[in-house]
Amino acid sequence: MVNVFLYTGLFLCLLMVASLYRAVFGPTVLDRLIGVNAIGSKTVILLLLIGLLYDRLDMFVDIALAYALLNFVAVLAASRYFQKRKGLYEEPPYK
Repeated sequence: MVNVFLYTGLFLCLLMVASLYRAVFGPTVLDRLIGVNAIGSKTVILLLLIGLLYDRLDMFVDIALAYALLNFVAVLAASRYFQKRKGLYEEPPYK
């Protein structure tokens, strides 16, 4: 059973790399925000898997909930900031 959790964690890390690519090289600000939000969501799942591996799920659930709330508030604040700046929906100029 431990191997299933380890392989799932490894697969989540690979998915996080794909989201990191979107967050760094996204053509728009909205793509970058979605990439960062996806990384945060996958981190919450990874924290829960770590809690299952160490048989301390009660402690890691609290940490995961706090991180999920922080991720949600940060993405909300960033999207509000870019919406006020009128840069959220603008397309980059093509070369």
